[in-house]
Amino acid sequence: MKFADVANEILFTFLSLLILFAVNTRLFHFNQTSMKITWQKIILSFVLTWILSNFLGQCFVYLHKTFDIPAIDAMVHHYLHPLRDFIMSSLVTSSCYIIYLIRRQQQVIVENEQLKAENIRNQFEVLKNQLNPHMLFNSLNTLRSLVRENQDRAQDYIQELSHVLRYTLQGNESQCVTLREEMDFVSAYIFLLKMRFEDNLRFEINITHNSEEYLLPPMSIQMLIENAVKHNEISNRRPLTITIATDSEEGLLVSNPIQSKLTATTGTGIGLVNLDKRYRLLFRQEIQITEDRNFTVRIPLIRKDL
Repeated sequence: MKFADVANEILFTFLSLLILFAVNTRLFHFNQTSMKITWQKIILSFVLTWILSNFLGQCFVYLHKTFDIPAIDAMVHHYLHPLRDFIMSSLVTSSCYIIYLIRRQQQVIVENEQLKAENIRNQFEVLKNQLNPHMLFNSLNTLRSLVRENQDRAQDYIQELSHVLRYTLQGNESQCVTLREEMDFVSAYIFLLKMRFEDNLRFEINITHNSEEYLLPPMSIQMLIENAVKHNEISNRRPLTITIATDSEEGLLVSNPIQSKLTATTGTGIGLVNLDKRYRLLFRQEIQITEDRNFTVRIPLIRKDL
């Protein structure tokens, strides 16, 4: 066995490894951390890599015979190449998967850091926007009127207000809640709004029972309701109806007719932007906004097992 024979074998093996790595990366998306790599994919990758490795070996034999390229003798080739194909297939498949896991772990670390920063900022925004003096002023103003007019209703109002404040504070500690928990909170929040706007503000709620255990970021629906109340006219002349409903594609819709105020309310839209960012970071999904006669926001509902 000459040095040139061994050198050509090593060169061929190196080139084969490069080709096999490239094919695996391209075909099975090992370089895309957003793709889920299952055991079935890994087994399929190994089998196809072995087949391709064997094919490349046959190509080398053909080149050896056709162009008289130096190579190891036929007896050694007969025993060495099947073993080499198995080792190469194992090496390529395992290396691709390990690289995929490392990159995925790095991405998770980066996203977790982004999520921590976003949660800190979101907690500040929630406290600023949801527990702002304006909301407390409206609530206390309504409560003061109720105390004078109807003490029984005032007690109910205090109970629901405490529920809203407690959930708001606890919501800062959770990244997601079930739809059932969110709707319990929304019911209390709606109670406060109904006390303020009475029959001028109406709600149509259609939540399917099997969607109650789906997940969403806390105070998502409340923020959308507050957004509708803030930007639309609500009066005897033009009562506002807000619809909250689940759809057939694991989503929840919050919709209202567009009833522009005579004096437009200034707003930065930061609530919707923050909600969309939270969905992107938590679930890699987006909210959808449509605007025609109605202003509708669709937020995804997430299965617990995902």
